[in-house]
Amino acid sequence: MRTQCNEKKYEFQGLNSRRVEGKFDGGVITSDGGGLLLREVEKQFGIIHRLAECFTDYRHESYIDHSVEELLAQRIYALALGYEDLNDHDELRNDPLFATVVGKSDPQGNDRIRKRDKGKPLAGSATLNRLELTPDNANSENRYKKIVADFDKINRLFVELFLQMHPEAPERIVLDIDATDDPLHGQQEGRFYHGYYGEYCYLPLYIFCGDFPLCASLHEADKHPGHLAIGELEPILMRIREVWQNVKIVLRGDSAFCTEDNMKWCEENGVDFILGLAKNERLKSEIADELEEAKSLHIETGKSARVFKDFTYKTLKSWSRERRIIGKAEHLAKGANPRFVVTSISSDEIDAKTLYEKEYCARGEMENRIKEQQLYLFADRTSTAFMRSNQLRLWFSTVAYVLINAFRHFALKCTELAKAQCHTIREKIFKIGALVKISARRIYLSLASGYPYEHILQKAYENLQGG
Repeated sequence: MRTQCNEKKYEFQGLNSRRVEGKFDGGVITSDGGGLLLREVEKQFGIIHRLAECFTDYRHESYIDHSVEELLAQRIYALALGYEDLNDHDELRNDPLFATVVGKSDPQGNDRIRKRDKGKPLAGSATLNRLELTPDNANSENRYKKIVADFDKINRLFVELFLQMHPEAPERIVLDIDATDDPLHGQQEGRFYHGYYGEYCYLPLYIFCGDFPLCASLHEADKHPGHLAIGELEPILMRIREVWQNVKIVLRGDSAFCTEDNMKWCEENGVDFILGLAKNERLKSEIADELEEAKSLHIETGKSARVFKDFTYKTLKSWSRERRIIGKAEHLAKGANPRFVVTSISSDEIDAKTLYEKEYCARGEMENRIKEQQLYLFADRTSTAFMRSNQLRLWFSTVAYVLINAFRHFALKCTELAKAQCHTIREKIFKIGALVKISARRIYLSLASGYPYEHILQKAYENLQGG
């Protein structure tokens, strides 16, 4: 953030015979010096540019200070840099370095149309709020809200970005699907109480391939996530197969997605599945011997013990056919812990133990990616009154994640932060103190000399430049 110069002096506890004093007279100083690297990622992949193409702008050109792309860049870069609320932009709008990251040609705001906005290069919270709150039927006749998001285009954007960042077709991909709770503390549209989570919430549905998001769809909490899966998966599957015709696709999820409709859809569309299966008495009786064996092993060794069984199973009414089941008979210090997985993958391809421990349990990584968005990129800031604007906020968070994830994959490769989480990357790479000097010919950053991660920043810069 830019410092505000004033004459007040601060005297702190002295150090031996020395006085320790401070004053806000350092000039234009930012704490986000490394944020310029995000602009290099955007230059390479055009992530925000492609998002801007999903909006229609009905504003009159003579009244525009900020393009749609600049508004989106301001909102998304701010999330990536740790500024979660719209109110933060009432201060951020004054920061010339942040304006440079956004791509403003006038980073000091000298050319603003209105006199009251002079010296403020970026949009304030009210302008960004109108961007989020524009209804889907807005047009040029609306007084204030005139930038309309095309939800279908945005929904398709994530798979397009995924394909762009993977130019070579893999032999096999795994699509992880999961829903999570997004707690609500107001009277938002679509607010319902969820018995499992014990709170009023939304139920966003995510689909990831590795750590790349393909879907982030906001839903009411009275919807069963398993019944939403096909509607979100179908267009993703179709687009992937248009580009990668021979790729093998595996769907992976917990027991919420283990429905007859979902499994039948996978079987009819050539998609393998590995899904958790809720336990019942019939299933537990199938692995009774294995549970006893696991208990004996636990007593003998004093450690947790697992025994696996591979068998076929069909429900009494809901399933149309028998399917392969992996039963995990596990005994822990606290007692028996049976678990079950249903899959379309044959035992000739993957044995029971490997399928459960290496394939199914790997879905836990997706949960980490969801936590990254909610905890560090503020995907849970769904506090507007309407589902539409809250969905936009979820997408803005997801685009911020895509931006940092691209930085992680392509800039931080072969560094010690190649697998770091978003907040670690932010704190170690983007949050650099710098003195900003602006002249007619250049914008110059004097970065903090004591910055300890210069070697990583240098490697990231070289990777982004193709070095």
